[in-house]
Amino acid sequence: MSKPLKQIHLAAHFPGVNNTTVWSDPQAGSHIEFSSFVHFAQTAERAKFDFLFLAEGLRLREQGGKIYDLDVVGRPDTFTVLAALAAVTEHLGLTGTINSTFNEPYEVARQFASLDHLSAGRAAWNVVTSWDAFTGENFRRGGFLPQDERYSRAKEFLQTAGELFDSWHGEEILADQPTGTFLHDAKAGAFTHQGQHFDIEGQFNVPRSPQGRPVIFQAGDSDEGREFAASTADAIFSRYATLKEGQEFYTDVKNRLAKYGRHAEELKILPAASFVLGDTDAEAEELAREVRRLQVSGATAIKHLEFVWNRDLSAYDPDGPLPDIDPDLGEHTVSRGRAQVRMYRDPLATAREWREKAEANNWSIRDLVIETGNRQNFVGSPATVAATINDFVQADASDGYILVPHITPGGLDGFADTVVPLLQERGVFRTDYEGTTLRDRLGLAHPDAEAAGERAAS
Repeated sequence: MSKPLKQIHLAAHFPGVNNTTVWSDPQAGSHIEFSSFVHFAQTAERAKFDFLFLAEGLRLREQGGKIYDLDVVGRPDTFTVLAALAAVTEHLGLTGTINSTFNEPYEVARQFASLDHLSAGRAAWNVVTSWDAFTGENFRRGGFLPQDERYSRAKEFLQTAGELFDSWHGEEILADQPTGTFLHDAKAGAFTHQGQHFDIEGQFNVPRSPQGRPVIFQAGDSDEGREFAASTADAIFSRYATLKEGQEFYTDVKNRLAKYGRHAEELKILPAASFVLGDTDAEAEELAREVRRLQVSGATAIKHLEFVWNRDLSAYDPDGPLPDIDPDLGEHTVSRGRAQVRMYRDPLATAREWREKAEANNWSIRDLVIETGNRQNFVGSPATVAATINDFVQADASDGYILVPHITPGGLDGFADTVVPLLQERGVFRTDYEGTTLRDRLGLAHPDAEAAGERAAS
């Protein structure tokens, strides 16, 4: 018997201004004005996508004491944007990245419960941690937490937020006008939590929301991150969008679920994926090469190289050869406290590998950064891209994709108009929304239903 076709989940990532966004393109618009968010969200909803995704930028990053063009500039507050979008969409899920390292459970739980009410059950939370020293300087803690403490705090943060969400059961509000009785139970929302990171007690002041809890996303690739997702998350935001790497990640994370008493369908794996469309595959390939060069300016190429060399390379020509000096392995360097340090754990080995590639291919610094950096995941005609996405999902490389266009806000339009109809023709993507909440769209159980099942079995 052949395996039934999996239904593909699709989402859209509003990218903001960073090194993957071609902000200089004449078609690009504002990344701050609300009209851009509205266009992007309504395009995603017209295409029947599961949700819109917003990342988080708590600080403009700098290198050598100066702001550079590799990070988001002027990103509005996540909750403000998502709450506003709830008013101009009806079905689209609203997913926001909120940091567990620099926030407090009560405040975040209150914000997500409110968003879930305002959107009638469409809220989702991408739980992340941060060890970036530059970001930490914006907060009273300063610096950053070691990795083991970051995940320890994140687990307790999510546990505590869950206790707050569950402090209301959903039947407390009576609102009986003749008797003047509003609540069945005056202790509704009461909570007490004592732990390593949080010691709080009080009453949660937002009644139970339509989903009970927001859909929980997690975005870590370390062993700790994968384990955290397997134990608590509803979906994981993966960076593996190729077939082989995607299948390896998919198998690894799904196999971790059983130890937590969970089934494979209880965790969706959704890699981020970029795309370039053309009338033909050849046209798309040519356009993809042009996009990569636009994404990596000469200044950007030098900054990327400094992540590995850990020294000031501003005197080097980006269209010239790689430095013949070795990376600086010292503590006080341009990459100290930066997330990129984790990507290049052996700078000397990386430098040797890059020099060999550059020499063999006659690459300049900029050429090397373009060729070794992130490439578009899906490139081709609409028919080719639709077939590839479907093949990858059916081969268990993912449960779907979070699409990251290189143009904002109109970069999703072509995909919605040409690729989505082909997936619908294949019978692997919805032609209309079903259910009322984001959990319904993702095929996830409602927390209340789970609790009812547990009570019935006891």
